[in-house]
Amino acid sequence: MVRKLAGATRIPVPGGKVIDEYVGRVNSGDEQVSVAHMVAPPGWEEPAQTPEFTEHTVVLRGTVVVEHDEGVTEVRAGEAITTFPGEKIRYTVGPEGAEYIAVCLPGFSPDTVNRDE
Repeated sequence: MVRKLAGATRIPVPGGKVIDEYVGRVNSGDEQVSVAHMVAPPGWEEPAQTPEFTEHTVVLRGTVVVEHDEGVTEVRAGEAITTFPGEKIRYTVGPEGAEYIAVCLPGFSPDTVNRDE
């Protein structure tokens, strides 16, 4: 069965980042996958996390910086990065901000992202 989604649901987050979820728990009721378009302002950062899901991030504009146990990886426009369940990671963006798509398997949940306090 085909299902068309009329648009995204904007998910409010602190710090000026904008999340528009197209597929996931909030917009479509899907728990197996989430697909979100994100825009983060210059210098945006979030606490470290140890998610219980795989996350594929495709950078459309700017730079997403991923801190992880093996070091720091800068992901620029046109590049992608995959992080895996149980890895402690921290996302920040460069001075120009960033626009990116995140695909999480299973779908993103505040209960399974395990952000540091």
